[in-house]
Amino acid sequence: MQDKLSVARRWFMKDCGVGLGALALRGLAQASTKQPHFPAKAKRVIYLFMAGAPSHLELFDYKPQLAKFDGTLPPADLLKGYRAAFINPNSTLLGPKFKFAKYGQNGAELSELLPHLATVVDDIAIVKSMNTDAFNHAPGQLLMNTGSMIFGRPSFGAWTTYGLGSESEDLPAFVVFSTGKKGPSGGNSCWGSGFLPTVHQGVQFRASGDPVLYLSNPEGVDARLQRDSLDSIGRLNKMKLDQVGDPEISTRISSYEMAFKMQSSAPDLMDISKEPKHILDMYGAEPGKPSFANCLLLARRMAERGVRFTQIFHEAWDQHGALTKDIKQNCQDTDQACAALVKDLKQRGMLEDTLVVWGGEFGRTPMTQGGNDGRDHHPNAFTMWMAGGGTKPGLVMGATDELGFNVTEDKVHVHDLHATLLHLLGFDHTRLTYRSQGRNFRLTDVHGQVVKKLLA
Repeated sequence: MQDKLSVARRWFMKDCGVGLGALALRGLAQASTKQPHFPAKAKRVIYLFMAGAPSHLELFDYKPQLAKFDGTLPPADLLKGYRAAFINPNSTLLGPKFKFAKYGQNGAELSELLPHLATVVDDIAIVKSMNTDAFNHAPGQLLMNTGSMIFGRPSFGAWTTYGLGSESEDLPAFVVFSTGKKGPSGGNSCWGSGFLPTVHQGVQFRASGDPVLYLSNPEGVDARLQRDSLDSIGRLNKMKLDQVGDPEISTRISSYEMAFKMQSSAPDLMDISKEPKHILDMYGAEPGKPSFANCLLLARRMAERGVRFTQIFHEAWDQHGALTKDIKQNCQDTDQACAALVKDLKQRGMLEDTLVVWGGEFGRTPMTQGGNDGRDHHPNAFTMWMAGGGTKPGLVMGATDELGFNVTEDKVHVHDLHATLLHLLGFDHTRLTYRSQGRNFRLTDVHGQVVKKLLA
């Protein structure tokens, strides 16, 4: 019985694998778009991930009462059942370190650290009522990027390219940059494909030199020799694909071909010196000098060339101490370029269908850590902003209590955020699924509601 079953399986994979393999290869090799569930507002995403968790209390959520009671203990009933990451929750309150002012038609309050963002405040939607389940960096970043605190789930970028396909024939659909002091605490899983085909995982680019390691040919290898080598390897891979029908072999073939195309497309893409001086000045970008600004300008160039999802991780916001100095530096490094990206996309007519997302994995405590110049991790409340792609410009949504501790109005959980972002991309988040391990999975797991107030 076992021998017959084994023979039958070999026959199926050998004789029927030709059709299965060819279909799999064709689907992966072609740079084709897919149809969403309904007409999409956003065609592409640029996600500015401020890893380490920016303090909403220094940037977006001014609390006069927090300033008034600086140095005193917080109310006991506020902390009942509260779990903190590293500090005693009975630490004294810490007033905001910087001044705030109102900007735009809606009078959005922004910190003096964000003078450039203040110039585009009528083009962005600010959500001051974000909430998450995680209070440590790696789980928080995984939850924000994959919808789960468990390693191995597909990232938001992977779900996007799985749902929409690719618009570019010579660049990856999902590109990642890392510009902070170190890579994100959640590691490569923040842009991984999980159980989705690996063709959907993010491809990490560098901001200087070869954009991707080993993209340049070694000495003695010219384009003709490389093409002949790839053709030979491709034929061998196709033979194996026809035998076993493994879609990952198709992914490998597709990745070799993409790498070959990128040898000509990527260097041209990365050469920002071709940009007009006024554009470079607007971003604060300097050709040949790696920076957050350069990466945001590259993100716009990628959006123009059909890259579906670009994500920049800036891991620099974990201010347990030296809050005043470090958050000021972080804003000097990022504020100008973030505002420039919104302006640049708008002036090119791209903001309407490009979704820009800014935010970290959680917020920071109203209580002090590190003497009187630091804040701990805080999952109960934090702020994010979005622009374009069907979001409502000029919106200031949600509120927290007088100390910035808990959300009091329009709470938005991470799952709600994901449901809303997928909605803007044309997907019913409950129907964008992939079957793995015997059940259907989705980015929002079994949670999430579309935040209708965010929609234009």
